Amino acid sequence: MTTVRARALTLASSAALSLVAVTGTAAGGPVPESPDFLPAPPADLGVPPHVTGTQTTPVYDYGNAIRESVFVNTKMDTDSDGTNDVVAVDIVRPRETDQDGRKIPVIMDASPYYSCCGRGNEGEKKAYDENGVITKMPLYYDNYFVPRGYAVVGVDIVGTSRSTGCGDVGGKNEIASVTAVIDWLNGRNTAQTLTGAPVKADWTNGAVGMIGKSYDGTVANGVAATGIDGLKTIVPISAISSWYDYTRSGGVPYSEDYMPWLGNYVGHDSPACESVRADLGDNDADETGDYTSFWAERDHLKDASKVKASVFLVHGLSDYNVQPNHFGQWWTALAKNKVPRKLWLGLEEHVDPFEFRREAWVNELHKWFDYWLQGLPNGVMREPMATVETEPDVWRNYANWPAVKKSLPVPMAVGKLGTPGKGTVEVTDEPSLGEDDIVADPSEVIAGRQMFLSAPLPRDIRVSGTPSVSLRIKSDKTTTPVTARLIEYGEAKRYSGIRRTGTSSCWGGSTSYDDPCYFEVEKLTATTDHGIVGRGWIDAAHSSSLTKPTPLTPGKWTTVTVPLRAQDLVIPKGRVLGLAVTLSDNEWTTPNNTGASIEIDVAKSRLDLPLTVGTVPAPTKIEPINVDITTPTERPNLRAPFN
Repeated sequence: MTTVRARALTLASSAALSLVAVTGTAAGGPVPESPDFLPAPPADLGVPPHVTGTQTTPVYDYGNAIRESVFVNTKMDTDSDGTNDVVAVDIVRPRETDQDGRKIPVIMDASPYYSCCGRGNEGEKKAYDENGVITKMPLYYDNYFVPRGYAVVGVDIVGTSRSTGCGDVGGKNEIASVTAVIDWLNGRNTAQTLTGAPVKADWTNGAVGMIGKSYDGTVANGVAATGIDGLKTIVPISAISSWYDYTRSGGVPYSEDYMPWLGNYVGHDSPACESVRADLGDNDADETGDYTSFWAERDHLKDASKVKASVFLVHGLSDYNVQPNHFGQWWTALAKNKVPRKLWLGLEEHVDPFEFRREAWVNELHKWFDYWLQGLPNGVMREPMATVETEPDVWRNYANWPAVKKSLPVPMAVGKLGTPGKGTVEVTDEPSLGEDDIVADPSEVIAGRQMFLSAPLPRDIRVSGTPSVSLRIKSDKTTTPVTARLIEYGEAKRYSGIRRTGTSSCWGGSTSYDDPCYFEVEKLTATTDHGIVGRGWIDAAHSSSLTKPTPLTPGKWTTVTVPLRAQDLVIPKGRVLGLAVTLSDNEWTTPNNTGASIEIDVAKSRLDLPLTVGTVPAPTKIEPINVDITTPTERPNLRAPFN
């Protein structure tokens, strides 16, 4: 029986803690303040009227903007009907620039959600007049940016809404449907109006910035990973960096047949598309959990070296829809390739910053697009690289992220964390254990859970990066899921979600059919006795390789590494760290318990924590262990090339 894990927006969850500032130098350094990638305007046009100093201003009439809908041609026939697919593109742009001959840049949101589900916290959908021309573009982008000299373009990715064909859920065809539009905007492709007349994008200079949350931001990541000319920047919000890591963790699936389910949810209802979705289910390797060529096609990390666009990345530290490992690994890959970048991390779940930090977000996004798309030297790339929400509505800027590049190996002992141990402990699979049971009563013995606890922290420590747990285990089965949770214990008021209010605010121009007003939200807190620092899951046979799993030899020792999720927080003095190890996790993953029991060699197991300066206390009265941030955490290359 097929099971599907819901991926809906969650407006309340227990969440993270406090953070502190650090200093450092941004990897790759700042970029020059005079972008040279934009075509120069004709000399006789002078300074655009929408530019005042180093900022665009709202001088164009939104109500009188040109609204048009076109179909861009592709070279694909994904529904096998003998005709190449076309991609529906809706455009809102200032009429005045069309009249004076100025070429303007494009802000693009390419999405599968425009008709099935809507965009934003209020589920806005596109609307059209009696001739099929766009009248309402979801979200505030057109209302705000069109008066400031931008065109805003909404793209229905292949197989969704008014585009033809069948989507392949994160695959090459969906990405190609968007690159076809960027090619058209740069004069490298063709399109036609709704009546079939050829149409050129002669109103744009070809500079494109992509933005979007969740699936939309994932599409932006994938398009950037092609290295296409004309794409100058992307702003992925709560976006996937690897579809494999979205649907499973180290070989442990979150759901079964998720890809065909999602394709059906957003795509056309036709026999041809049902066949395409059946192929998704046949090729997703759910039965093994392996990273195959199917997933490599949907893995943007492996193509990070091709990214030429700058990246403004936004994610929620409490997001367990698109989990924080996605921003962490994407950020690391971009840094390795010296991509100009910026990062915002909020306490929230799967939420757009327009909801949780509206005014500051619109202002910063405005500066970002002005710099990368209008070429205005406004200093945005001289700002601190990372901005983190340290407690509800309190934000701090940091020169770099993560704060440290190395991890402290924290030893483990029976019932203790932070001191070397001896002997072994046993963990037996208890599928009925839920997270509430696992984290409760940390000093008690609970069947199916092994808890390691620190002494109360003698000072604040900051976790900034991606923790992991390395366990030397011996199993009585050929494989087993292994689950780890890092918890901080101590009563405190913690962020617990957001809630919509009855108050709205307005951002940009309006018409009778498209207003820029949206409800505000408020942030909730709750006093709790613990907070989750990070979770992680891995199938033990996949620990050394996701492509070629190695069954365990029962009774033989092996090392299993469980990566937790990227995090940034300070754990205050006096709190207690807890590391809970269990096996299967039916609450967060598809039921896959094998009934295994494992032994853990505690002397050869450890927690790797990316920490700033400070100490990790021993659980007895011996001297604390000094933090050694020069010791790296070594992890194998799990995505080895296919044979």
